[in-house]
Amino acid sequence: MRTLTFIVSLMCVALSVGAAKADRRVAFVVGNGAYKNVAQLPNPPIDAKAMASTLRNVGFEVIEGSNLTRDQMTEKLLDFGRKAQGSDIAVFYYAGHGIAVGGTNYLLPVDADIKSEMDVKLGAAINIDLTLDQTMGDAKVKLVFLDACRDNPFAAKIKSNSATRSVNVQSGLAEMKSGEGTLIAFATGPGQTALDGQEGNNSPFTRALIDNITKPGVEIQQAMTSVRAQVNEETHKGQLPWGHTNLIGAVYLNQGPATQVANAAPTATASPAAAAGGSEAEVEFWRSVKESNKPEELNAYLSAYPNGQFKPLALARLAAIQNGPSTTTRNLNAGVDPATFTEDASQLTEDQIGLDKGQRRDVQRRLNGLGFDTKVTGVFNDETRSVLKRWQAARGYPSTGFLNKLQHKALLSEIVASTTAASQDSPKPARHAAPPPAQSAPVQHRNSAGDAAGAAFVGGVVGGMMGGMFRH
Repeated sequence: MRTLTFIVSLMCVALSVGAAKADRRVAFVVGNGAYKNVAQLPNPPIDAKAMASTLRNVGFEVIEGSNLTRDQMTEKLLDFGRKAQGSDIAVFYYAGHGIAVGGTNYLLPVDADIKSEMDVKLGAAINIDLTLDQTMGDAKVKLVFLDACRDNPFAAKIKSNSATRSVNVQSGLAEMKSGEGTLIAFATGPGQTALDGQEGNNSPFTRALIDNITKPGVEIQQAMTSVRAQVNEETHKGQLPWGHTNLIGAVYLNQGPATQVANAAPTATASPAAAAGGSEAEVEFWRSVKESNKPEELNAYLSAYPNGQFKPLALARLAAIQNGPSTTTRNLNAGVDPATFTEDASQLTEDQIGLDKGQRRDVQRRLNGLGFDTKVTGVFNDETRSVLKRWQAARGYPSTGFLNKLQHKALLSEIVASTTAASQDSPKPARHAAPPPAQSAPVQHRNSAGDAAGAAFVGGVVGGMMGGMFRH
């Protein structure tokens, strides 16, 4: 009987893993701000970067871009359309300038130069309705987020060159209706304009999306209610997001595989506890919080994956946090400006530091020396951004993946601090140079290899047992 129970459990794990792999999630995320012919918008690229990271953390393959021309947007859309075919959930997110002409909405590439209604309709702008239909028409669930309800920067030109006939050019975007299995959300109501937010930060709408749509166990329509409330409160009732939905089932962006395949009727397996360990989404979630010193982030992982493969590690890290920081961590944070722990960093704050390629290499070398492995290229790519987030989380700084002046200063002084801490914690003489990268990196590699080997072993056992059972 005990053997039979074990076999059934393994079969459930195998089926759950299979369901997770079958759940395909694809997202198009673009933020346009560096416009060539109209006023620039500083925040959309920052918004897009944050949204892309948020969606990747819950298992989406993201086609991402910033400050794209018409040709570049077309190329990204073609890629998105190919990958979104037959997907379980497809997300379309755009931040930047958008216009409504004749009741139809258009997105503006950064090279748009619109002088008349004819320019719009002949391809200088991108027709949203046509784009959504062509790229994600056959996805099971379609979620559309448009943070583009700003003033039409070409309205005066279009009107002045259309004097001989009537043309409807409005502020903000026009109302759109969603088809079956679709949710469309705007930053504000039809014909109204939305706020771009404080320069260097996310817009109110995008910040609310990031805060709410991937909360563990929260259904998307419930999340959008929270988004509206948050934006309304933050803007002192100056902006109220609007949307239209035609979903025919519950949709969870941070839930077990049984509920991720949305548009299906709710079942007994659609509970938070059904989250299967070992899925790509779980691994990505764990990577994003495993170095965190914030109990709420580790608890979020445990809530989403109560039986996850990293549960013991999460519980151990929580216990370590509750017992207080180590002597090394206290020494590293000693003498650091208290503002370092509260001031957010962004692309703007990092640009203000003015790091050249050599200084970026120095940052990467220092991260390696502290055990946060990244390639020393002088370029801050997605890998380095992810490593910066882990370093920030481990130090208790806001985890954005970007640096500000205070954090950069703290990092430059940290090698000396870590050496001093090592001399206090160990009877051996401490060197004055940074610890070599090999001190902590092999540990991470061994753990990764062990996780992979364990997963392969379980997979082999389950496959063999199931194969034998089906043959008999």
